[in-house]
Amino acid sequence: MFEVLETDGQARRGRLQLPHGSVETPVFQPCGTYGTVKGMTPVELTRCGTQMLLGNTFHLMLRPGDQQIRDLGGLHNFMGWSGPILTDSGGFQVFSLGDLRKLDEQGVVFKSPVNGDKVQLTPESSIQVQGNLGSDVVMVLDECTTHPATPKQAEESMLLSMRWARRCRDAFDRGREESVNPGAKLFGIVQGGMYENLRQASLEGLLEIGFDGYAIGGLSVGEPEPEMLRMAELTAPMLPADRPRYAMGLGTPVQLVEMVARGVDMFDCVLPTRLARNGTAFTFGGAISLKAAAYREDFAPIEGGCDCFTCQNHTRAYLRHLLNVDEILGLRLLTIHNLRCY
Repeated sequence: MFEVLETDGQARRGRLQLPHGSVETPVFQPCGTYGTVKGMTPVELTRCGTQMLLGNTFHLMLRPGDQQIRDLGGLHNFMGWSGPILTDSGGFQVFSLGDLRKLDEQGVVFKSPVNGDKVQLTPESSIQVQGNLGSDVVMVLDECTTHPATPKQAEESMLLSMRWARRCRDAFDRGREESVNPGAKLFGIVQGGMYENLRQASLEGLLEIGFDGYAIGGLSVGEPEPEMLRMAELTAPMLPADRPRYAMGLGTPVQLVEMVARGVDMFDCVLPTRLARNGTAFTFGGAISLKAAAYREDFAPIEGGCDCFTCQNHTRAYLRHLLNVDEILGLRLLTIHNLRCY
């Protein structure tokens, strides 16, 4: 399933074999939250170099519903994307609901942000939803540990995630043949907050259960960047060398480079698309806001030497004009560039 092709210190280049294709790592996955990367067609994503997308279990189970997507042949058919798809478990979105959710041993009960209905998400139902979506990589349901957290809080959260991981493994194995994508892989998620001993205990428990890949969870939840990098530097080398390593929800371009240097293989983040919609372009010299007056008569591309459609055909001045008159094309062209940059 995963082959390490080359190493340089802790950094690695590898190849991940999935039912919908081969993925070269390190890999960045654009976020297709509702079954689309905002403003982008599948053809445009491919031209940007996208190999793999992330879909969102929480949002898709609410709208249009995972059963409808299953009836239409799975998420790949539904959105017209032929490459691999990873789906998160919905745990982070539930974490983001704060007081609108109630968590216990069984799972999470929350009020739907769509219509106010009471919805329950359990390890078993999360796996079933992802099976209906036909994901290539299925994530276990975990509790995203808050920051800051006391050692006791972090330990209790980690142990709950561990019990849920066991239930996810069992549900995945039982339902494999009924899944839209029987060849899907299941990834575990290391938790434990900012505590080295808890991260070690979490990993040991996950290894005992056994997963196809391992994610470093509980990062980018409000901790200072040095702490985030410290946890990644601690955790990544502990993960099995013959399995892909995934840092969930990260990050800025500099953070991605730092994470690769620490041995991480897979990433996802909303930043390149979200900031494009705010008029921000990523370059190798840093991010720039194209709405600024300084670009009014700047007839250079966003970045010289960039081979994306935007830089090959349009200037900063034109993009600034589109953004400042609220033309949708401006947001799309910035998204194309940012994804190519990533």
